[in-house]
Amino acid sequence: MEPHRLSSLCWGTFLISTVLMVRCGVGGMGLIQNSFQVHQLCKFCDTKPSTCYGTDTCVSNCNITAICEKPDEICVAIWRTNDSNNTIETMCHSPSKPIYGIMLDDYNDTKCEMKARISNSGPIHICSCNDEECNSLLLFTAPLSQGIQVVLVILVSLLPLVVLAVLVIASFYWYRIYRRRKLDEWETKKLSKRKGPKSPLDCSDACAIMMDDDRSDSSSTHANNLNHNTEPLPIELDLQVGKGRFAEVYKAKLRQSPSEQFETVAVKIFPYEEYASWKNEKEIFSDIDLKHENILHFLTAEERKVEKQYWLITAYHPWGTLQEYLTHHLISWEDLRVLGCSLARGVAHLHSDHTPCGRPKVPIVHRDLKSSNVLVKNDLTCCLCDFGLALRLDNSLSVDDLANSGQVGTARYMAPEVLESRINLENIESFKQTDVYSMALVLWEITSRCNAIGEVKDYEPPFGSKVREHPCVESMKDNVLRDRGRPEIPNSWMKHQGVAMVCATINECWDHDPEARLTAQCVAERFNEMEDDIDKLSTCSSSEEKILEDCAVSMSDDK
Repeated sequence: MEPHRLSSLCWGTFLISTVLMVRCGVGGMGLIQNSFQVHQLCKFCDTKPSTCYGTDTCVSNCNITAICEKPDEICVAIWRTNDSNNTIETMCHSPSKPIYGIMLDDYNDTKCEMKARISNSGPIHICSCNDEECNSLLLFTAPLSQGIQVVLVILVSLLPLVVLAVLVIASFYWYRIYRRRKLDEWETKKLSKRKGPKSPLDCSDACAIMMDDDRSDSSSTHANNLNHNTEPLPIELDLQVGKGRFAEVYKAKLRQSPSEQFETVAVKIFPYEEYASWKNEKEIFSDIDLKHENILHFLTAEERKVEKQYWLITAYHPWGTLQEYLTHHLISWEDLRVLGCSLARGVAHLHSDHTPCGRPKVPIVHRDLKSSNVLVKNDLTCCLCDFGLALRLDNSLSVDDLANSGQVGTARYMAPEVLESRINLENIESFKQTDVYSMALVLWEITSRCNAIGEVKDYEPPFGSKVREHPCVESMKDNVLRDRGRPEIPNSWMKHQGVAMVCATINECWDHDPEARLTAQCVAERFNEMEDDIDKLSTCSSSEEKILEDCAVSMSDDK
C-alpha cells in the first residue's frame, strides 16, 4: 500500500477512536473534541473486483471507512470495465485537483451518480459526493439504446442539410414573390400608357408573357385555375361557334357555384373516333412551357364517357377566328401592326427551345397554321389554337419518326416543300420553316383588309379565286410549284411606308427556298422595330426595292 494511504489510515484510525470516545460519553475527552474538527467519512479501498455491471444501482463492497485527511476532500468512486472483469476504487480526494486527468464537477451532490468519462488511462465511470460514506452506493444512469444513439447521430448529421433546404425554399419563394411583384408593376405601367388597341410587348418585357391571358378576356380567375378533373365540370353547352375536320367548338357556361353565376368558356368536342387528335392536342396543351399570351389559354381536358366524346375546355374569345374577324371588319395600320406582331410572337414562342425567362422548352411546330386557326382576343391581339396536327420536335425523334409524321395541313397554306414531300428530315428547322411560309399567307390576309392601302376589297383567302374553295394538293402544286405563284401584292400597298415594310417581310417569309425564309422571331422583332422607329419609316422610299435596302440598313444600325 502507498505511504500516503498508510498515513491516512493511521490518522483516520486515531480520529475515529477519538470520535467514538466522545460519542460514548468519555468526559475527559471533551477537550480533544474541541481541539479537532471532524472531516468527511468516505469508503477508502484500493482497486478491487466488483460485481457492478454499469447499470442500475450497486454497492462498492468496500469495508474500510476513513476520515478524509483534509477538510475540503470529498468521497470518490471509480468503476472500470474490460473484457475480463470489472473493478471499483474508492477514496477521498480534493475537487480542486485532477484525478486521472479529470476535474470533478458534481462533488456537492449527496449521491454518487456514475458518469462515463475519458481519463488519461482510458474510459472510466466516476462519481463524487459530499456526504457520509456516500461513495458506498453507486448510481448508474441508464445508457441510451443503440437505436436511439443511431437516430441522434442521423439527426445531427442531417441538420445542415435541413437548414440548407429551408434556405433554398425560402429563397425560391422570395424570388417568386419578387418576380410577380415586378410583373404586376410592369403590367400596371403598361396599362396606364396604353391608348387604343394593345401594343406589342417589347423584348425586354419577355417574362411578362408568361402571365395569364389579358385580364380583359372573358375567362376569369376561376377558369384559369382549373386543373385536370376526375369528375366532369358543370358545363352547359350554349351554341356552336365553329366546326373543323376533327371537332366542333361550342360556346359554353361553366358554373362557378350552385348559384346562377357562371363564366363563358369554349368547349372543343371530339367524337370517339377522333381520339388520336384529341390526345395529341391535349398533350400539346398540357406542356406548361407552352403558356403564352399569344397561345390559346388551356383550362382542362375531359373524357365524357356517357356522351362518348372527348372535350378540350379553353378560354373563350367572342371575336372568333381571325378569318371571321377579317371577313367582317376593316382594320387600321395600327391594328395591322398589333395583329401581325402578336401572330409572329405566338409562332416564335411555339418554335423556341426556351421560354421567355430562359427555361429549356421543347420546340413545337403547328403544321396547320391558317387564319381559321388563329383567334382574335378582346385587345385585338392574336392567339394560336387548334394543335391537333402539331408536332413536338423532341430530341428523341428519329428521322423515321419525322418521316412517318406524314404530309399534313391545309393544302391552300402548305409550303412548297410540303406539297412536294421534300422536307429536310435531317434538320428540325425545316419544319419551322413550313410554319413561317403559312404565317406569311396569314399576314397577307391581314394586310389585304387594312384601310391604309387605299381601296380595300372584300375578304378573300390566299390565292383567292385562282383555286377552288377547298383546293386539293395537286391543284396547289400547279400554282405554288409549277407557276411559283403567290398571293398578289398590288403596287398600291407600297404607298404606305409601314405596309410596305410588312410586304417586304411577307416576301421573305414565303420564299421558295426554305432556308432563305425569316424566322418567326425575326418577324416579331421587325414588327417591334416598326413601333420603335415609326418616325424613320417616313424617310424610306415608297418602292419595295428601296425599302428592302435602306430600311433594313437603318434598322440594323439601331441594333
